[in-house]
Amino acid sequence: MEFVVTDARENMLAQILEIEQKSFSVPWTERMLRIQLEPGSYVFLAAVDGARVLGYVGLMYVLDEGYISNVAVHPDCRRQGVGSALLTALERRAREMALRFLTLEVRESNTGAAALYAGHGYRPVGRRKNYYDNPVEDAILMTKELN
Repeated sequence: MEFVVTDARENMLAQILEIEQKSFSVPWTERMLRIQLEPGSYVFLAAVDGARVLGYVGLMYVLDEGYISNVAVHPDCRRQGVGSALLTALERRAREMALRFLTLEVRESNTGAAALYAGHGYRPVGRRKNYYDNPVEDAILMTKELN
């Protein structure tokens, strides 16, 4: 599969929202996703094949700390390197910004995503009890040091 990772743009939001809705039991709204397009404290990347959005990743940052908000890949495109490419591009951008670490939460039952993150050097560092709804489930907090 051939694709490029680029900054997400307004004209991609409808496809990003569709992927969000197919990926999460409590999806973010279009407004919540749109905020990540605003300059300042966000990085929002999309993997695209022509005009088709295959997946996306969002990052919120404060000072030298990075918090990955969402990583999602269209169900038809999973296990084809899209998620890995998004993480690699995000990590490159985070290093350029001199962030010290990236952190994220993953559902305890989402072993596929946890394995992807572990393969990129993220380590479990904690647990957020009953963090997720529908169904209620703990989140595993995973962090990657960038220095």
